[in-house]
Amino acid sequence: MLANYLLSFLIWFPIVGGLGLLVIGDGSDTQSPQAKLMRIAALAFTTITFMASVALYLAFDNAEPGMQFVERAPWVEAFNVWYYVGVDGISAPLILLTTFITPLVVIAGWDSIKSRPAQYFAAFLILEGLMIGVFSALDGLLFYVFWEAMLIPMFLIIGIWGGERRIYATLKFFLYTFLGSVLMLVAFIYLYLQTGGFDLFGFMNVSIGMTAQKLIFLAFLIAFAVKVPMWPVHTWLPDAHVEAPTGGSVILAAIMLKMGGYGFVRLSLPIVPDGSAYFSGLMIALSLIAVVYIGFVALMQKDMKKLIAYSSIAHMGFVTLGMFLLWSIAADTGAGLGMTGAMVQMISHGLISGAMFLCVGVMYDRMHSRQIADYGGVANTMPVFAAFMVLFSMANAGLPGTSGFVGEFMVIIASFKANFWFAFLAATTLILGAAYTLWMVKRVLYGEVANDNVAKLTDLNAREFIVLAILAASVLLVGLWPAPLVDMMNTTIEQLMQQIAQSKL
Repeated sequence: MLANYLLSFLIWFPIVGGLGLLVIGDGSDTQSPQAKLMRIAALAFTTITFMASVALYLAFDNAEPGMQFVERAPWVEAFNVWYYVGVDGISAPLILLTTFITPLVVIAGWDSIKSRPAQYFAAFLILEGLMIGVFSALDGLLFYVFWEAMLIPMFLIIGIWGGERRIYATLKFFLYTFLGSVLMLVAFIYLYLQTGGFDLFGFMNVSIGMTAQKLIFLAFLIAFAVKVPMWPVHTWLPDAHVEAPTGGSVILAAIMLKMGGYGFVRLSLPIVPDGSAYFSGLMIALSLIAVVYIGFVALMQKDMKKLIAYSSIAHMGFVTLGMFLLWSIAADTGAGLGMTGAMVQMISHGLISGAMFLCVGVMYDRMHSRQIADYGGVANTMPVFAAFMVLFSMANAGLPGTSGFVGEFMVIIASFKANFWFAFLAATTLILGAAYTLWMVKRVLYGEVANDNVAKLTDLNAREFIVLAILAASVLLVGLWPAPLVDMMNTTIEQLMQQIAQSKL
């Protein structure tokens, strides 16, 4: 029975757990036995969800290109809306990433969240289920409901547990993402009128005129570009990251930014392939601007969180670049390499950016500052922490042997197949990424102890060590042995390439 409803379990189990935490609460004292029990319950719910996702991974058939673990039931019969979920080689790794990161966020916030911990962890549990729903939904309206609903817990996480300018940051985050998504709903309604339902496969199989394809692509573009985020609609991200609590920053960077890339792969490319081809040049240009220009912007940052946020924008530029290179590459020379690289880059960036934000969180918990100038010589007082941060920084710069190298290398090779100058500009990230990351590491970790506050720092406790060690092992595993991840994606990507190659005019 669990095998037949495994996806529904993954979606609704953490949501039910989160609602339970909200109802019970943590009492009047955040250190009371009830509050401690709520922390344990939150970790139990999200750990069980992760174990269920591992079961999904083990049962997944890499040779099957279509949807697996499919569930379908009528939802709003009057409008032919279905509760319709399933996963393939593109969505399954993203679900595994979501369930892997969320328990680490719960552990990371175990002691640092002093105010309303039950509600804090409940928000992450509900958010986890909604994000898995986005990656699983095969009905357009169901996709939209999950897509919009996940804004609510993140809005509360930033708005309640964020920094001094949290209200400004959370309203900006909500307005940018919500208004962009409204156009996606308009596109869904148009496609519903053409097909009589919201089935995504029905959308993929209907013939659509070129003008309609262009307009639908632009509607999807605005929704997904904000989420990625692509230049020039990226300005909400640094504010959201800076003001969000550490756990919020981790989920935002590791999972929620991937929603935009997933939207392009699941909706834009297969539903409007001709429109996607028409705008591919624009998408490549915007992606390269993100890689190069935002890399220079990151160099100028004085706040560690803001630097890592801009770094995320630059690295996500590789994702959209890899996805839209395929029309510039001859079909018989490996046009799918860029798409595979983009998907690997999404998983890798989720691990690395999450780890980088957790490292900043470790220092912030001790010094209550994110300013680079307030640090210096941290390696002298926190040598174990410094070793982890250097590893993640090297991965962020694309060091071979780490996960950060694999996806970027694939996209750069695909860029060479398309155009030398595409590859030249994309490869500048290897210089810029090293520049802004190592410049931060040098000023924060190395040299003499800068001040008394740094001299008083204590190294990682057991909880922090476990979280960073798990992420370090994951970054090295994907970097040294990416084959299981690539094998899971390949068959589905090959099928996607065939769908995209078929004109719908």
